Amino acid sequence: MIQVSRLSRHYGNFKAVDDVSFEIGQGEIVGLLGHNGAGKTTIMKMITGFLEATAGSIEVDGLFIGPDTRKIQKRIGYLPENCPAWPEMTVIEYLEYQAKLHDIPKEHQREAVTRAIRRTALQEKAMPTIHTLSRGYRQRVGVAQAILHDPDIIILDEPTNGLDPTQILQMRDLIRKLAQNATVILSTHILQEVQAVCDRVLIMRNGQMLIDSRLTDLQSRQRLLLAVDNKEAGTYLNKLAGVNEVQQSSENSHIYNFILDAPFELAPEVATAVHTAGDKLYGLQPEFKNLETLFAEVNAAATTGGEGAHA
Repeated sequence: MIQVSRLSRHYGNFKAVDDVSFEIGQGEIVGLLGHNGAGKTTIMKMITGFLEATAGSIEVDGLFIGPDTRKIQKRIGYLPENCPAWPEMTVIEYLEYQAKLHDIPKEHQREAVTRAIRRTALQEKAMPTIHTLSRGYRQRVGVAQAILHDPDIIILDEPTNGLDPTQILQMRDLIRKLAQNATVILSTHILQEVQAVCDRVLIMRNGQMLIDSRLTDLQSRQRLLLAVDNKEAGTYLNKLAGVNEVQQSSENSHIYNFILDAPFELAPEVATAVHTAGDKLYGLQPEFKNLETLFAEVNAAATTGGEGAHA
């Protein structure tokens, strides 16, 4: 549905987005994850046609940002991080105005506003002015304006930013409901938000895409953590069938820790190999790779100047 190819956005010598490519299929909920300044919002602005790319292309079902921007925008609902709203307007007045901006035919505007209010559970807040609403309800108003025209692509930039725990749970539930009828792209720097609602995660750092993985794939990946008294244990561990990779992670006095890319079912063979080599076994346990460990690895690799891991 959405295909981003070698997308870049430069400001002089600064590369806000640097040669990024990915695809998003119909009906996916995709989390765009990264620290503040990673390039998430810049990518969203380019997908919506708000910001021009320095290089690369964005295609939506055969249409391209540039020659077909207006056609693509009609298919997108967008909630920016700080959604602009006129505080003196009531919720209904604001949504009616937005319906006109979305070019919804006059005879269908009231129906569209009513439906958006119902979908975002704003019935009790339809008449008060926007400045009287809590942050959570103002975010709901922002989502309501984004879905007025029934878009098949919904882009949400930091939708839970500044919300309290109850409001965050309500927003998550709303996002899941929206995803029943649309493709959703969710930008955030909060791991829990991606884990709670997304099918897939794209992790960015310093304008580059480092990870593209389904969350189910992350959860199914296993590693073994091993502690022995031999710094060279990797020599024989690498020869075991089923072990894809062995890395020494750290050492503490005479104990050396290794990470084995291998399923937990291989633990007996690893223990036997350690015993056969005459080494002392201090620890052997599984580690299930999740979004938190993956994000930590990406940041560690970037901090040390290494390349990011790819899932």
